Amino acid sequence: MSSVCLVLPVVLPILGGAVMPLLHLPDKKRNLCLEILVLLTSAVAFLCVFQRPEEGFVLFHLTGNLDFALRIDGLGSVFVCVIAFLWPLATLYAFEYMRHEERTTSFFAFYTMTYGVTLGIAMAKNLVTMYLFYELLTLVSVYLVMHPMTKKALYASRIYLYYSIGGAAFAFIALVFIIIFGGGTTDFVLGGVLDMNRIGDNINIVLIVYLLAFWGFGVKAAVFPFQGWLPQASVAPTPVTALLHAVAVVKSGAFAVMRLTDYCFGTELLRGTWVHFVVMSIAMLSIIYGSTMAVKETHFKRRLAFSTVSNLSYILLGATMMSTQGLLAGMAHLVFHAFMKIGAFFSAGAVMHQSGRNYVDELNGLGKKMPFVFTVFVICGLSLVGIPGFAGFISKWNIAVAAMELGSEYPYAYGAVAVLLYSALMTAVYILTVAIRAWFPDKGSIKESEEAVTDPNWEMKLPLFIFAVAVLFWGLCSEPVMRLLRAVSQGIL
Repeated sequence: MSSVCLVLPVVLPILGGAVMPLLHLPDKKRNLCLEILVLLTSAVAFLCVFQRPEEGFVLFHLTGNLDFALRIDGLGSVFVCVIAFLWPLATLYAFEYMRHEERTTSFFAFYTMTYGVTLGIAMAKNLVTMYLFYELLTLVSVYLVMHPMTKKALYASRIYLYYSIGGAAFAFIALVFIIIFGGGTTDFVLGGVLDMNRIGDNINIVLIVYLLAFWGFGVKAAVFPFQGWLPQASVAPTPVTALLHAVAVVKSGAFAVMRLTDYCFGTELLRGTWVHFVVMSIAMLSIIYGSTMAVKETHFKRRLAFSTVSNLSYILLGATMMSTQGLLAGMAHLVFHAFMKIGAFFSAGAVMHQSGRNYVDELNGLGKKMPFVFTVFVICGLSLVGIPGFAGFISKWNIAVAAMELGSEYPYAYGAVAVLLYSALMTAVYILTVAIRAWFPDKGSIKESEEAVTDPNWEMKLPLFIFAVAVLFWGLCSEPVMRLLRAVSQGIL
């Protein structure tokens, strides 16, 4: 397969989204065109993964040895497949959810462009390319946060922009550092690219730069103490928050941290240093904070937003184990969390869309009125808890295994296991609280005035059904996926 084809999955949705407002199509024709465009993009993306060109493709030369280039390696393939599978389903769901909203054409234009930019992050050949797409992601997604144009939405978009710009400044320090000390390249190479002869005895400078970059890229992954933008962004429409929290923005942040750790600085350099324990501590603190705040939160979507703060740091915790097993565990949670969290968010969005109820204490008895939606929510929720038989158990188990392996050398890592257990308990509380209210309400707490509330139509049901099936299937038959992820973590794929 020609390497030129790598450009298509990135360019098609960006150009298609940009042109869509100029066509002035009726809603039904616009939706049909967008779905075809997104499906075509996903098909080409999968083709690029399974017929992967050995060489990358340089879009243009910047200066010196800096190129804006695309290439798909093992880790990139994992992220591309997650994005390409979920985006068409999310778009289908959005058609029904946004049917009676205003400014839908501009919404879907930016929604579609975000798809191409996220694929650009996944397919970036080097740190320069990833950084540029990373910044472009901020620009195209900030409109989606402010789309309702309410005071809360405008405020949330400003907060998101401030955090993202600050994170970009931290990440830029690492970009310059890698350009200078990257052995003549910024390409992603498993094991790192730093030229230790040029660094000499200045190892602490390297570690400080890594910490700043971890926080810089980690802003989009809502790592503590820069998680404040994520719950605020829940004011956006559910199709946006689901992608922000499950696929595009937060996963791009976690993916960038993996690239930074394993493909730029290298785990051999970082393992056992003071920064190793600092970033592990940040990830563990984020898990504790997110799961605790989710228990306290009464707004349905904001509760799931705090859950995302916790679960994204599971991925970072795996990555910061600085081991092959840790990278495997982080990738597994990146994949499985995408499906179970987008399923949970879309369930919450369906409830809000059909019933107009936004708070947990308003959900009493809705399980009988919306059995399909709440069944999917329970399946995805139990997976978030980490119950055996669900996909979330597989990834959390592998994170615990990585912690135990590291703990034999550095006992501090055993604390990660305690954090996992604590978070599982908190997750059970904030998930089961919703499920029990929906299915087993107290007598007299059901709002009889809203008997007309029902499950949504097929455009919402189909994506939810697929997410639930995936969560159950991978919980019972995860070995094929884990075998592929293991090969990626070992550099075989």
